[in-house]
Amino acid sequence: MARKKQLIIPIFLPFGGCPHRCVFCDQEKITGRSTMPEIGGVEETIERYLSTWNAGNGGNDGNGAGRKEVAFYGGSFTGLKEDVQEGYLKAAHRFVLKGEIDALRISTRPDYIGRDSLEFLKRYNVEIIELGVQSLSDDVLRLSGRGHDSTDTVRAVTAIKNVDLKVGFQLMPGLPGDTREKIIETAEKTVQLRPDFVRIYPTLVIRDTPLHRMYLEGRYAPWALSDMVEVLKEVFAGFKEASIPVIRVGLHHSKEMSDNIVAGPYHPSLRDMLSARPIPR
Repeated sequence: MARKKQLIIPIFLPFGGCPHRCVFCDQEKITGRSTMPEIGGVEETIERYLSTWNAGNGGNDGNGAGRKEVAFYGGSFTGLKEDVQEGYLKAAHRFVLKGEIDALRISTRPDYIGRDSLEFLKRYNVEIIELGVQSLSDDVLRLSGRGHDSTDTVRAVTAIKNVDLKVGFQLMPGLPGDTREKIIETAEKTVQLRPDFVRIYPTLVIRDTPLHRMYLEGRYAPWALSDMVEVLKEVFAGFKEASIPVIRVGLHHSKEMSDNIVAGPYHPSLRDMLSARPIPR
């Protein structure tokens, strides 16, 4: 049976709600966007995607069928001022009310999750929260300038599940201080927390980030592609055994992103590389 297709409309909020810039991050270079979108721009983006989808270019039966979501990416959504959050949510939610969008999803930091914020999100049909977990090693989080620790992730997952929302993890193996053992330990702890899905973004050195300076000064050594592939084989095996889907591996390819990668285990078809190699049992 063919897999039912899904439309996810990305709205990028570069650094929106972020308290500081982590050593690895430059959303402007990754996404090619440097400013927060206007409310009208959000609505235009949704309408443009829906127009293409409904024309039959994305639907699984030629008429735009399939689940449709709006996703706010590229920042810490719950770190935005509440009136700013509400403005974006209302702009997307009106499409939910019209039956054109099924639900919304956001991405945010584990330490920016609270009961009040979750109830607020649910009022606007937010059904999925993606957490920028990155690692469940406190040493790695500290060396990467995350500003939170692994207990924040545990608390966030518990709170999200308690209000019946879905939760996804974004993981970044290969951050400063990371080792094969710590990557495997993060994967094992992830399995214990039972997220609904995982995205894996091996750490890359992006031009002009603090990690780039660390690399130039010899304080950070990026992982070789072959070494990252080998450790990810074991990570994948654990997630597969636990029935936790890995829905993305590596950053989406774009000219802006490719032009700004200095070093690290980048490959435009990283998942294909993993699939082509035997996974240990």
